[in-house]
Amino acid sequence: MRLIGELYGPEVALLPIGGYYTMSPAEAAHAVKLLGVRRVIPMHYGTFPALAGTPDELRNALQGTGVQVQEMQRGQTV
Repeated sequence: MRLIGELYGPEVALLPIGGYYTMSPAEAAHAVKLLGVRRVIPMHYGTFPALAGTPDELRNALQGTGVQVQEMQRGQTV
């Protein structure tokens, strides 16, 4: 993640937060810090009971960092 941040300087990251088969919200928060992005869009959560991570957990893990967590709704575009 740090290498991607250094080489490409992304402004936004789409990161999985489900916590089973994917990163948990806490792990995604660490990835955000390594990437150096100021906005993150959580994905791959809530579609099955095992994918229990939530955007609120990600927000809590990023509290005080100034990173915006943008939760998208079905059909929404950015």
